[in-house]
Amino acid sequence: MPTERLSIDHIREVLRLHYSVGMSQRAVARSLGLAQGTASKYLNRTRLAGLAVAARAG
Repeated sequence: MPTERLSIDHIREVLRLHYSVGMSQRAVARSLGLAQGTASKYLNRTRLAGLAVAARAG
């Protein structure tokens, strides 16, 4: 069975909690009820796209 996709709002919340609030990947996943690998996947895609610096800037 295919995995359910996250909404863009959910992905934004992963990024906000990690970059703005400073939460760890594990804490972000736990607070949003996601698998740790899911949070990691979205954060890694952000880094690879070169958006991690922009996310930190605000």
